[in-house]
Amino acid sequence: MRLAIQYNRALQLFTAIGILAISSCSSNEKNETQTGADTAILVTVSQPLAGAKQALTVSGQVEASQTANISTRVMGYITKINVKVGDRVNKGQLLATISNDDILAKRAQTDAMIAQAEAGFKNAQKDYDRFNALYKQQSASAKELDNITLQYQSAKSGLDAAKQQRNEVNAMLSYTNLTAPFAATVTQKMMDAGSMANPGMPLLTIEQSGSYQVSASVPESEISLIKENAPVTINIDAIHRSIKGTIAQIAQSSQSSGGQYMIKVNIPDNENQGLFAGMYANVDIPVTQLVKTTDASNQVMVPVSAIEYKDQLTGLYTIGSNHTALLRWVRLGKTQGNQVEVLSGLAANEQFIVNAEGRLYNGVAVKIK
Repeated sequence: MRLAIQYNRALQLFTAIGILAISSCSSNEKNETQTGADTAILVTVSQPLAGAKQALTVSGQVEASQTANISTRVMGYITKINVKVGDRVNKGQLLATISNDDILAKRAQTDAMIAQAEAGFKNAQKDYDRFNALYKQQSASAKELDNITLQYQSAKSGLDAAKQQRNEVNAMLSYTNLTAPFAATVTQKMMDAGSMANPGMPLLTIEQSGSYQVSASVPESEISLIKENAPVTINIDAIHRSIKGTIAQIAQSSQSSGGQYMIKVNIPDNENQGLFAGMYANVDIPVTQLVKTTDASNQVMVPVSAIEYKDQLTGLYTIGSNHTALLRWVRLGKTQGNQVEVLSGLAANEQFIVNAEGRLYNGVAVKIK
């Protein structure tokens, strides 16, 4: 009898322990479920843009607003170059000199010719004045006055010709002193002192200081969408900067550029720090209407900000069937403004995460806003 009572008590004790264990497990599962729901990352999702784009992106290069090749119009040896690459020069500053001994000798000859012509002119003028007086007194004939008048005019013309010849020599002499046409920076030096300078052959290249622009080409299919003074965004990867600019000039012909229309984009002077001529730039040009692409049925566009980069791979996050983030690897194409083309890995009707209020990784719980 005592054994039966002890057995019943032991059975009741084990039963109570089992009930408590089951209750505890159920409570933990509830807490875990509740905690998982509360810690889900809030995300914003979107669908790809297909077949349209809001901006044009064209490539170009940074260049100085004004550039000049310094050359001479005379042949001669370079006697001196006063600047080097990187020097800043002022307008009118002497940059280089060309040997000019032969021109100086020619100028001396013209000075002697002028002196001779001036003496002849003074003598002819005296004769002219004298015969004019005699003719008025009827002491000289009209024929004599005509001869003296011709001599006077010939002497005057000879003096004028000698002076013009000296002006020509002075002009040639000025070509041997090469000066800066505007304030600039020396960017190239093609020759050194002692080299032979030929007419039209550049010796130096200078670029205007503190003023830059971007020269870019636009396809003929999209040139009609671009307007002068339109605001644009200039992205320069070399210095990791984005600069706001405006379209200053649009070429009206593409005959010499292979069907591409050249545009000039102004860069504000206060954005010039760190810029150098020759840097590559991408220009994002907003357009006022959607531009249909030639392959609209196949093109899938997503924001660049949604792309994840890992080593050489690119991907973006989608939402799995169990409300978790799933990293999808994709292959990208051209970038157009702030959108990039997805060539494979994402369908046009699939949702993807564009923004998250926390760090995303594979398997993390997410909740759509």
